[in-house]
Amino acid sequence: MSDEPQQPSGEHEPHGWPPRDPSAHGRDNGNVGAEQGGNAGTGKQPTGSRSPKRPKRTGWRRAVPTWRMALGTVLVVALLLIGGFIAGYEVVDIPPANASATAQSNVYLYKDGSVIARSGDVNRENVRLAQVPLTVQHAVLAAEDRDFYSERAVDLKAMTRAAWNTLTGKGRQGGSTITQQYVKNYYLGQEQTVIRKIKEFFIAVKLNREESKNQIFEGYLNTSYFGRNAYGIQAAAQAYYGKDVGDITTAEGAYLASLLNAPSAYDVVVHPQNKPAALARWNYVLDGMVKEKWLGPAERAAMTFPVPGKVKSSTGLSGQRGYIVQAVEDYLTSNKVIDENTLATGGYRITTTLEKKKQNALVKAVDDNVMSKTSSERTADRNVRVGGASVDSKTGRVVAMYGGVDYTRQYVNNATRRDYQVGSTFKPFVFTSAVANGSTTQDGRRITPNTVYDGTNKRMVQGPGGPTGYAPANEDDVSYGPITVRAATDKSVNAVYAQMAEDVGPERVKQTAISLGIPADTPDLTPTPSVALGVATASVLDMAEAYATLANHGRHGAYTLVDKVSKDGVELELPGRSTRQAVSREAADTTTAVLQSVVEGGTATAAQAAGRPAAGKTGTAEEDRAAWFAGYTPDLTTVIAVMGQDPETGVQKPLYGALGLARINGGGAPAQTWAQYTEAALRGTTVKGFDLTVEKGAEETLPPTGQSSSPAGTGSPSEPPFSAPPSSPASTPPSSPPTPGSSEPDTGGTDTGFPPGGGPEDGGRNYGEDEDRYDFLPGARGTPAPQAPPAPAAPQGTPVPLQ
Repeated sequence: MSDEPQQPSGEHEPHGWPPRDPSAHGRDNGNVGAEQGGNAGTGKQPTGSRSPKRPKRTGWRRAVPTWRMALGTVLVVALLLIGGFIAGYEVVDIPPANASATAQSNVYLYKDGSVIARSGDVNRENVRLAQVPLTVQHAVLAAEDRDFYSERAVDLKAMTRAAWNTLTGKGRQGGSTITQQYVKNYYLGQEQTVIRKIKEFFIAVKLNREESKNQIFEGYLNTSYFGRNAYGIQAAAQAYYGKDVGDITTAEGAYLASLLNAPSAYDVVVHPQNKPAALARWNYVLDGMVKEKWLGPAERAAMTFPVPGKVKSSTGLSGQRGYIVQAVEDYLTSNKVIDENTLATGGYRITTTLEKKKQNALVKAVDDNVMSKTSSERTADRNVRVGGASVDSKTGRVVAMYGGVDYTRQYVNNATRRDYQVGSTFKPFVFTSAVANGSTTQDGRRITPNTVYDGTNKRMVQGPGGPTGYAPANEDDVSYGPITVRAATDKSVNAVYAQMAEDVGPERVKQTAISLGIPADTPDLTPTPSVALGVATASVLDMAEAYATLANHGRHGAYTLVDKVSKDGVELELPGRSTRQAVSREAADTTTAVLQSVVEGGTATAAQAAGRPAAGKTGTAEEDRAAWFAGYTPDLTTVIAVMGQDPETGVQKPLYGALGLARINGGGAPAQTWAQYTEAALRGTTVKGFDLTVEKGAEETLPPTGQSSSPAGTGSPSEPPFSAPPSSPASTPPSSPPTPGSSEPDTGGTDTGFPPGGGPEDGGRNYGEDEDRYDFLPGARGTPAPQAPPAPAAPQGTPVPLQ
């Protein structure tokens, strides 16, 4: 046995090795060595050894929470959330179905409080889920919630993402599951409030535990709004395709599913200009079905877009009532006064700006001058459509609107549609832009009403670098030679205005039109010289707003259609109307002075029958598919358009032969309708003249110089400009208003304002309103123009019709 003492632990350690001292780990090597040396061989631990104190946190570290603090905070928040969830789950019960499940009617009123129409009677027929084809069910899921059968009642991730996108300005985003949408539709309401969202959350969670997914999906399909006053998938199938939901095809089901995202906006029949957006949504739904393996790629590739049928309206919306309701609803939703789903729940009292006397006068004027002249024996007459809008020039209030012969027969509102060319009614915007921008011709002459241009038919438009390759034809291929801007406006000479648009700058012309009131997204509002010929497809109401800006001395304000909206005595806030000087007063007033000449002796002499000082412009779309007159007095701006459309296919049609006339031009039925309406609308009011401030030199008339060796404005600065000829006889108003209809010749008639055979200025030649045709000549843009002999016809090209 060893004589060495035993260690307390029973383990043997080498003699002289001190016990381990954990506190020594924080010391430097020198101290460790000293302690070990001083205690070597004693078998005792060093005296006075302690764990060092944690240093105090200083500076910025004091603001950083410790891990204990962070953990504690997370635990507290978690407990609060759990407690709040439990409390909310216990407190919020599933309520009975809300009143909006049987929506009330909306009431639409004239300015004086008399009723225009009532709408909103619920069109709903509930069906069982088994009655809905599986492919239609899948289409709805692909459109709204592809993970519905596998997800929980609420998608917190989607809700958070939607809230973040909304807060960061990316637009209002949807983050609701189908369960949440059903809860909103059936139990709650459409109001966007925090309280409603909290209730929606807890009701959805409870409902998901008490009802099956199929029951929830069935309820969603029966309560969702699809537009056309259709609630539920069965009503939608009847409203859009005229058949029960069980007979709906996959392609049709995908379109109905698309409507859930934006019911009225995606109705391609009511809003034909929105078809690209609706088609994109339809493709999104079908592609989603393929992605989820609910539809085969080959079957998907073979599908074509199923155009829905006509709108079937209740008789309560017959006549003009349906058009007015549609226009008012579009106004309220587009201005974000109220969303479409909320409006559809009903109960709103809407007072419009429409004045009953003027509304009736407009309807009568259209009936007297257009609709009463149609005959069931003439095929062309079945294509006749009319749109009209009348605006108070100073306030922008829409006082009358004509959408069509009857909303239950012609469902598209012709006053608000944007798919017909405006023709030469666009030309005043080109001249306004020229004055506003102080523009000059290619050879440096300031553009005024007396500036002389070359009105040669198919004259090549000249740019700063030479020929542009664009040579528009005048109506009936008439060549006018040197002609003033005023006379060219009277006769609507395409060659002059195409060159003027190039002189001003097409982009400036476009911006001026937008400033006056033409929407920036108007189809075919492109910055090229052809813009002068009216290839853009603005609506009648758009044109009325823009012309009202000219009448109001260049001050623009958006039109207003609604005076007041209330529900249960509570008024909704309407958008305020602000005005601004869109163009200078001189630019607007000089344009008005020129347009007075059009009424006094140009293509719109029929407008004199209003018995008021008036200014205006006629216009004809390509192939005579539409005829326009846009005119105004100092108080009232009104635009009338007669359009051609096949009632079966919806294809635009020429108006040749309609109303028993060879052609319908702006100076005929549109100007005559304008005159009758304006006289009736302003009857009993004081006759006012225009108070104009025109640009310097606008009224100057230079004596003839006899120069005629070369056309003016060809783009060659070396060529001397022509002086303006004396005012033409056509600029002088006739001694008496023309006989209505005299502007329509028996064959090949044009907007001359004169009886067949032409006007006094040309010894019988029939100067006509423009038919917007143009030619492209060979050669790249900028190619030098061929040297022309004195007063020649411009190089001829191959006619290319406008598209």
